[in-house]
Amino acid sequence: MSLAKKALEQGKGILRLAPTWVPRSFCVPGRRIKLHPDDYYVLGGQRGGIDERWLASTTPAQNGPLTGKNEGLSPVVFNDGGKEEQFLLKDAIDELKGEVIGDRLWDEHKSWPMYSKFFDNMGPLPHHIHHNDEHAAKIGQKGKPEAYYFPPQLNNHGGDFPYTFFGIAPGTTKEQIRECLVNFTKGDNKLTTYSQAFKLEPGTGWDVPPGMLHAPGSMCTYEPQKASDVFAMYQSLVNEAIIPEELLWNGTPKDRIGDYDQLMEVIDWDLNVNPNILETRFMMPKPVKPLKEMEAEGYIENWVCYRSAAFSAKELTVLPGQTVLIKDSACYGMIVMQGHGKFGVWDIETPALIRYGQLTNDEFFVSEKAALEGVRISNPSKTDPIVILKHFGPENPDLIL
Repeated sequence: MSLAKKALEQGKGILRLAPTWVPRSFCVPGRRIKLHPDDYYVLGGQRGGIDERWLASTTPAQNGPLTGKNEGLSPVVFNDGGKEEQFLLKDAIDELKGEVIGDRLWDEHKSWPMYSKFFDNMGPLPHHIHHNDEHAAKIGQKGKPEAYYFPPQLNNHGGDFPYTFFGIAPGTTKEQIRECLVNFTKGDNKLTTYSQAFKLEPGTGWDVPPGMLHAPGSMCTYEPQKASDVFAMYQSLVNEAIIPEELLWNGTPKDRIGDYDQLMEVIDWDLNVNPNILETRFMMPKPVKPLKEMEAEGYIENWVCYRSAAFSAKELTVLPGQTVLIKDSACYGMIVMQGHGKFGVWDIETPALIRYGQLTNDEFFVSEKAALEGVRISNPSKTDPIVILKHFGPENPDLIL
């Protein structure tokens, strides 16, 4: 029997995952993702600081020529007779297919088509854009919708700039934006002149479709997204740091590099100049069932990312002293944000501090079969809730709002 098969049986349909840390050379870590203070630059200065933890990922990070082997890919941890073995979640899904993610997702995508991450930057990111499927296909990639949720547990402070720019201010012309792109190598190309920022609040979220210009703020962010790492930076200077011109053309087909009209085509203009961005993209948590009904059963569960068909996410709170059976109609990755207890056959706990390379008991992947049968979660604490974030793939059958 293969390791993947043994691991799935050992976990009764739930796989234990190891932390997956990803550096970004153009970012300064916000130091809120529980990595040990000595380990944020453990990969060396030229790689930059570690400011992301990828969750339930079968998507390799695109970090240039210095990218490490399997960077961004989540390992499964299997205890084989006292000896711990690790292998990639991607390999387990490629081998076991629908046994892990369900026939619906496997038949349509032949892969796990999303992942989530924490990104944790001290300052804001540059204004950038993710390509849609049509434009991403020109460089052999998939488009990338994404969404944000700001977990209260990781946001004891908001960083240097807890505001995110979204879209283009109504009344802006295409010529004005094109001029910013042409001026990319002349210092500050002043792209934010034509955008609008929104204050970020813990416990809320935003939806970011492909083709939308955005400059994420400095809150520690839980970010479900389609399984892609395609992007292009459209802002040349942020926090006095110059963005390399190569990142402007990142995602552009080789034969169109230098063509500013191609960069403009990637922008979904109507989406960006929509005057109702707050109404159409902001997300307050929405209870999955009536609140009193859930509280009577010992838990509270909210949809926190729900505007995209490509993925969704829930926040589950198991109240102190309660044992609950939680059923879902689709497989999911999960990360424990608070508390300790039992999750199916597994012990779960929330680490306060994690060394690079250290294993944890806070991240798992739940197969479709286990999700449908229901996961029994026990909270032994008399005071502390268990809080779990759950990230789902496309077209979640339970997502009816």
